[in-house]
Amino acid sequence: MTPADLADAVARLITDAAVRRGVDDIRPTSSDVALERPRNREHGDWASNVAMRFGKRLGVAPRDLAAELQESLLAIDGVRAVDIAGPGFINITLDAAAAGALAKRIVDEQGAFGRGDALAGVKMNLEFVSANPTGPIHLGGTRWAAVGDSLARILQAQGADVTREYYFNDHGAQIDRFSRSLLASFLGVPTPEDGYAGGYITDITARVVADYPGDLSSLPRDEAQEVFRAVGVELMFGDIRAQLHEFGVDFDVYFHENHLHDSGAVERAVARLREQGHIYEKDGAIWLRTSDFGDDRDRVVIKSDGDAAYIAGDLAYYLDKRERGFERNLIMLGADHHGYIGRLMAAVAAFGDTPWVNLEILIGQLVNLVKDGVPVRMSKRAGTVVTMEDLVDAVGVDAARYSLVRSSTDSQVDIDLDLLTKRSNDNPVYYVQYAHARTQAVGRNAAASGVAREVGGEAVFAPELLEHETESILLGVLQEFPRILAQASELREPHRVARYLEELAGSYHRWYDNCRVIPQGDDPVTAVHNTRLWLNDAVAQVLRSGLGLLGVSAPERM
Repeated sequence: MTPADLADAVARLITDAAVRRGVDDIRPTSSDVALERPRNREHGDWASNVAMRFGKRLGVAPRDLAAELQESLLAIDGVRAVDIAGPGFINITLDAAAAGALAKRIVDEQGAFGRGDALAGVKMNLEFVSANPTGPIHLGGTRWAAVGDSLARILQAQGADVTREYYFNDHGAQIDRFSRSLLASFLGVPTPEDGYAGGYITDITARVVADYPGDLSSLPRDEAQEVFRAVGVELMFGDIRAQLHEFGVDFDVYFHENHLHDSGAVERAVARLREQGHIYEKDGAIWLRTSDFGDDRDRVVIKSDGDAAYIAGDLAYYLDKRERGFERNLIMLGADHHGYIGRLMAAVAAFGDTPWVNLEILIGQLVNLVKDGVPVRMSKRAGTVVTMEDLVDAVGVDAARYSLVRSSTDSQVDIDLDLLTKRSNDNPVYYVQYAHARTQAVGRNAAASGVAREVGGEAVFAPELLEHETESILLGVLQEFPRILAQASELREPHRVARYLEELAGSYHRWYDNCRVIPQGDDPVTAVHNTRLWLNDAVAQVLRSGLGLLGVSAPERM
């Protein structure tokens, strides 16, 4: 019996209680029933405050409602005991067979276990990374690559139709600075004061020269700069795409900012907002009344010189996404973009949409790299940038992705290079991956010892034998996987999956130390050994599924 099964049963019992009392507006679903794992295992497998939540609305004391539910819960197959605590908490204990049956279900369902359909049919656009093509991806962008790709996988696991999108910033002043920096490198003159420096500038410059069919030195300076702009940006972006691919991140759409300005999308967005009465002109500029929708002030969309302000591209891009049929749009921005939230949400409302529904914005905090206990400093323009490639070279893709995902995005992350290269339980990714490798070793040793899940084509599975305390705890953790995935999706928090996997790994290691899958010495194979192999393989499946959602491998040997 899973938490979802039990929650469904409790919801039906609350509905029955409401019907008996003639209360028509209480028809809860499983999502309205909170089930928690008691900290003290003596209090049962699951605890719920449902009686306190619905008692007053049903006109009955919570403890009396709990007593009423107790009798009905005890009649459910698989429920061994129901106790009432305090003002009406309900503690539920499952019998070993009901709890243990989960192991076979997980193995039978394989990768489907834990997935849901809460977002079935929802078309979502997830925009992340979108680093300017003026240099390698730094640690902040690397964090969003890991988090964004993991979030996309988790949303898809809840049934969403997710498009991963990269917004290619190939319009604006930063591209001018990049092309001037390349030209300066070619000419052997100092980097412009507002330009970019570093070894990658020298490398891109040399590649532009090698790719150009003629002699760049013979071109007028402005023409040479235009060559460096066109070819250099394409080379830089090609490097970014290649690095992301090696990191396990590929995008469905690469959207060019220039397209918004060249295609008339900006003008169409302004026209749409003008039709809705939210555009006005003042001092020769075109303004959007964002203050009518909660922004701290109105925003200039088209400046008095006729150039588009930065928000013009945002307006056109959002409208373009909506016209492409995306009902939910998520944007992942860096820590320095808090000021964008108010204006973008106001723009969404001005288009007639719902802020935080049709558009969501996630803000990520800084990433600090630590080596030998000392922070490693970053500065793209100074040429001392710590890049995605640097991190991967130091610790590998798996450790890099896992370490960047396992913390909430609203908190800063310290990446300890020394820790992530250790083969010890202190290293969280090693700890989880080693748990999976151990499940595979158990499987290999079981096969060599004649222990199998099936004998003669028939499953040998006696869940009532899974009665050791560590087995009860391990099954309880396994039961949580669907709920963890649903929460990670709903709250946009992939780190919940990583922390869950660490809990599962810990529970598995403790079970491994206490319960044998393989008979000792010359002891015969019994049903308990076969059944424990099902449990071992169920853990392996959930670890594989969880690591896969984080884009991290599940090794068979370590």
